[in-house]
Amino acid sequence: MPADAHAALPLPGLSPVAGKPLSARFDGGALSSDGGLLALREIEEHLGIAQRLAACIDDPRAPDRIQHSLADMLRFRLLMMAARYEDGNDAGRLRHDPLFKLASGRLTDAAALCSQPTLSRLENTPGRR
Repeated sequence: MPADAHAALPLPGLSPVAGKPLSARFDGGALSSDGGLLALREIEEHLGIAQRLAACIDDPRAPDRIQHSLADMLRFRLLMMAARYEDGNDAGRLRHDPLFKLASGRLTDAAALCSQPTLSRLENTPGRR
């Protein structure tokens, strides 16, 4: 099998996003280096990591003013770290990134993910306890 044949194989088994099927292929050229986030999304969703972590944190925010759930913010931050964006400042740019949106369960034309200041507030919310 030629080496280029493997590059065209699709990544099967991706869950739909907002009811739309999702498919990933590796023959589109240099579109993104973060394509592995779609596979990580499947693992995170299956294990419920962000949801389980969010259940451990008291949310002091006013419920009527919440735009991003704790689980959504944690998922975004976890995906950022997995993609080697360790610094929360990268959220300012990545919150509009189509692959990060898809990996967070949003369509590419959906509203932006949470901002860097929102992530900073999240990271400073939990106390020692």
